[in-house]
Amino acid sequence: MSRLAPLVLLAVLLAGWEIACRAMQVPAYFLPPPSAVAMALRDHLPTLVSAAGHTLSTAVIALVIASLIAQALAILTALSPLLDRAIRPLASVVQVTPVVAIAPLLLIWAGLDHPGRALVALAVLVAFFPIFSGATAGLRAADPDLERLFTLYGAGRWQRVARLRLPSAVPFLLEGHKVGAGLALIGAVVAEFGAGSGKVQGLAWQMLDAGNKLQTARMIAALVVLGAMGVALHALLEAVERAGLKWWRGR
Repeated sequence: MSRLAPLVLLAVLLAGWEIACRAMQVPAYFLPPPSAVAMALRDHLPTLVSAAGHTLSTAVIALVIASLIAQALAILTALSPLLDRAIRPLASVVQVTPVVAIAPLLLIWAGLDHPGRALVALAVLVAFFPIFSGATAGLRAADPDLERLFTLYGAGRWQRVARLRLPSAVPFLLEGHKVGAGLALIGAVVAEFGAGSGKVQGLAWQMLDAGNKLQTARMIAALVVLGAMGVALHALLEAVERAGLKWWRGR
């Protein structure tokens, strides 16, 4: 029954929305009823799915790049206290800088004819910090007794990181990647809004185009597709995290 509760609540909200729109004769350009959104979703589904593919590909590429950079920097901070003191403040600056504020700069630097590069760069900046933070926390979470044992056997810094700290960091890395993936998707959409160009055929452009034409039902349909993509991505990452933790505990 608890699993049905969200679906029941959603059905009630949609029914109330439909009834209110029809009873109050709300203009469709202001707030279309769910039935109009469903029709827009049906009519524009191929276009919206194609746009979702563009947005998702940007997010995935950004996640991979952010993961590689974040893990490399985290390992460097684990190997050198000096690098740790140098890198951490810069990573914090990246984390607190609003992505919208630097979108115009990145669009100029990437070239106005190549907005896709700027989109990936912006999504990388958004996804970077949770992965870096999780990696650095995980590399510091090794068992102190094992740390002393490695010291007793004269293990070097690289041996300590590769054989002790990296395996200990797996749960933190999985959690960081789960958060980073969601933020990469958000960053890709925000970057598309910032680009505001027809050359960027993602979901954000579909929403902008629909908004300019007062096609509110189509705009909400794009939001529905984006929400469904986010839920599917989160469920996939939850499954990957469970499998990864199961392997980690049984190793």
